[in-house]
Amino acid sequence: MSIATPPAQLSAEAVEKLRLLAAEHAAEADRTRVLAPEVADAIRAAGFARHFVSARFGGAEGTFGELTQAVLSVAEGCPATAWCASLSAYSARFASHLPQEGHHALWGAGADTVIATALIPSGKAERVGDGWRVDGLWQYVSGIDFADWVLVCAVVAGEVQGPPQMRFFAVPAGRYTVRPTWDSIGMRATSSHTIALEGVLVPEHLSFDRTDIMTGRNVNSDLSAHNVPFQGVGSLTFIAPVVGAAAGALNAAAATLTGRKRNPGGELAVVRASGRIDAAKLLVAQNAEVLDGRLFDQAHLARNERNATYCAEVVPEAVGLLVRAAGTSGLGEGHPLQRFWRDVTSAASHVALQYDTAARKNYAAVLLGPES
Repeated sequence: MSIATPPAQLSAEAVEKLRLLAAEHAAEADRTRVLAPEVADAIRAAGFARHFVSARFGGAEGTFGELTQAVLSVAEGCPATAWCASLSAYSARFASHLPQEGHHALWGAGADTVIATALIPSGKAERVGDGWRVDGLWQYVSGIDFADWVLVCAVVAGEVQGPPQMRFFAVPAGRYTVRPTWDSIGMRATSSHTIALEGVLVPEHLSFDRTDIMTGRNVNSDLSAHNVPFQGVGSLTFIAPVVGAAAGALNAAAATLTGRKRNPGGELAVVRASGRIDAAKLLVAQNAEVLDGRLFDQAHLARNERNATYCAEVVPEAVGLLVRAAGTSGLGEGHPLQRFWRDVTSAASHVALQYDTAARKNYAAVLLGPES
């Protein structure tokens, strides 16, 4: 299918068009466990993949605030679509750490290259001449069904002293195998499958050190959004779709209750849930403001982690209140509320959104000082 050239920015019109289309196909996507081709095409056409790409390749050089608001909006229609849209944008930001020749390989023909990323270093890489041989399995690679490239993180073999070196490798579609292993009860259509690489040779210009992403120092791009510490941005990738999904759940619950005889308990549950969801939206927007404002001191970076993990705690609480308020009708297989409920439950379990793995130590040090 041919895809029209999208606007440089994530326009409100394009985002709304995607939200409506994704909502129309959401039930089918949940049933079939894959986004409809027209929805996957619309993610690309709306400009998510190009959002952080350099303007010299036709990219938008967009902000974190713009992307966050767009993801929140799309998630109200279909959380799985928003999840894939968010990751396509942030994956391009990761890929900006590649050498300049790698930039041309990915975006030389246009800025709308869809990239999937495997952040966990679960494979092995070995130096071979001027490049690398990469082997391994990577789980939970969201959006892989319609990606043009994948970024995988692997441990470099042969290191004998100090911590192991880890590197990212960009591999085009067709050189890896997709194993359909994603079977979560929620976010079913994110195609978060396992990929396998067997002795794939990757040239040097399609690789970079993982440390570059963690520190946010990008020697291959001076764009602001390409030079951001992972601590501040990592969780935003995943929490924005979760919070947007909760707003979708609120809409679905309200539609169920409107026109029915109401009781104080149900009204109270909806009001309490709405407060939690609005608070989460504000905290997510605050995280984007930190990144766009380049407030990279430890207090702000650790607060970003705290904000995301707190949202992942209170948003499922909010959706639980909505499910109880809607009653049995909201849990019917054809009702969107139960789908939002499953999506929020599944997505909020992501490792990047847990206190112990993402926020406890860092923000406790801000509040209480370093451990003695």
